[in-house]
Amino acid sequence: MAKRRRGKRKYGPKASKKVERVMRERKHGTLRSGRSGKKVTSRKQAIAIGLSEARRAGAKVPRKRRSGRKK
Repeated sequence: MAKRRRGKRKYGPKASKKVERVMRERKHGTLRSGRSGKKVTSRKQAIAIGLSEARRAGAKVPRKRRSGRKK
């Protein structure tokens, strides 16, 4: 019998809803990004936008990864 993984969820249900909505927008072709307002076609970009919106709304989302150069 396999062991069941236990622990807290990384993302809250509110975050899941935001990402779900954004993915639907992308599918319909109505999702736009940033100031330029270009249409988003990338799945990864859509997820990033959803998580960013969720973060702003105060949902439980882990911190963004810092992109820094190694010395």
